Amino acid sequence: MTSPTRTPDTAVSPATTGPADLDARPQVRPAAEGWEQQRTSEGRPLLQFASPRVKQPPQHLADQTLEERQERLKELGLPAFRAKQLSTHYFQHWTTDPERMSDLPKAGREELVAAMFPPLLTEVRRLRTDDGNTIKFLWRLFDGALVESVLMRYPGRITLCVSSQAGCGMNCPFCATGQAGLTRNMSTAEIVDQVVAANRVIAAGELGGAGHAQQNSAERVTNIVFMGMGEPLANYKRVMAAVHRFVDPSPEGLGMSARNITVSTVGLVPAIRKLAEEELPVTFALSLHAPDDELRDELIPVNNRWKVDEAIDAAYDYFRKTGRRVSIEYALIKDMNDHAWRAALLAKKLNQRGRGWVHVNPIPLNPTPGSIWTSSEPEVQDEFVETLRAAGIPTTLRDTRGKEIDGACGQLAAAE
Repeated sequence: MTSPTRTPDTAVSPATTGPADLDARPQVRPAAEGWEQQRTSEGRPLLQFASPRVKQPPQHLADQTLEERQERLKELGLPAFRAKQLSTHYFQHWTTDPERMSDLPKAGREELVAAMFPPLLTEVRRLRTDDGNTIKFLWRLFDGALVESVLMRYPGRITLCVSSQAGCGMNCPFCATGQAGLTRNMSTAEIVDQVVAANRVIAAGELGGAGHAQQNSAERVTNIVFMGMGEPLANYKRVMAAVHRFVDPSPEGLGMSARNITVSTVGLVPAIRKLAEEELPVTFALSLHAPDDELRDELIPVNNRWKVDEAIDAAYDYFRKTGRRVSIEYALIKDMNDHAWRAALLAKKLNQRGRGWVHVNPIPLNPTPGSIWTSSEPEVQDEFVETLRAAGIPTTLRDTRGKEIDGACGQLAAAE
């Protein structure tokens, strides 16, 4: 599918107009701080698309479809109907405790549970905001790798930000996760287990203070965003399998709405196009962070392979194929990418594809004292947002949850 013909971006391009003509503030360039950015022999930032060949965790019930679980139980010499019982315990009651599975025969119950539910996530740390509405988890995987997830209560919904990889191979200089490189892809069950673990926490009334579970015992995660550690579309097969576990009706899965699941990417164009063919109405988010190739080449190294317009074209084609409005994620970084002329350029590029297909979510970067990587001034944020809105682009300045608990992905793991 092709996009409409576009006119050149000369009206606001920095190559012809220059930031100094449009905004008197300085232009800060991206630079790695406190670590050495991995580079190729040609001096370009190293990109890791393939997971290293390392041992994966033991197979878990959540790695399998219901039919595969039934076959596994037959291999163990057990009737296939036990698959539904085990699935109900995990996906509805969020438990792997054999003592709570009284519908299973006591003889051999512990062995069965151990075979179908090998331990995946071990909680290392849990940080909570003062109001209790945001909880950040640090998990240790079976091989010692560390990943994070963040649970957030909002009016009318509960969102979990999940990780899809241990580390990340996209090598973005502002990202704490990217500093460590890619350790490995997470398994389908490791991704799913983050949600099940979060549901246990909610059921215990531990999100937003005591009493929530008693007031509404049906509370659980309603929204999932793949914006934790890792590049989701670089772990495509397992991420898609996890999405199916999320949306498959109980007892095969969690029975969630696909429309409440957001899959993000820094711009892996072939994978975006593949996602559009999945016939799953998930929300797609493009982490753009700069509308011009000159800055984005440095800020998001994958831009050296697929340029801004290629990524936006793929996002627009996702909308055309699915009818689902696309989100553009844009971290506002002081004096780096927050100039009003960039908002104008972004608006122009988006409007060239049409109207009504996209929504922009600027979010102030979690500030780091003394670093070039810090949040924009409030008045600069407001100008950026108003420039987009004035051009007809629906724009929402996102809430910066978790500042007090190292909310940015990778900060907690890096501290261990």
